[in-house]
Amino acid sequence: MLSTVLILVFFAAIIYNLGAGLYFMMTDKGGTDRTLKALTRRIALSVLLILLVIIGIWTGIIRPHGIGG
Repeated sequence: MLSTVLILVFFAAIIYNLGAGLYFMMTDKGGTDRTLKALTRRIALSVLLILLVIIGIWTGIIRPHGIGG
């Protein structure tokens, strides 16, 4: 249950940073580096989420199921 909540929190943070990057790109018109920072955070969170899922599967915390269950 905790792993599911953690994954959902990461997804929410990734989507928020993606939206923030879009908003800053549309409003700043290249005047600041806020777009770059938001998209860099999104990429870092995505990589961290992938690593956490891999570690969770490796340690047995997350048990993937096969296709067709």
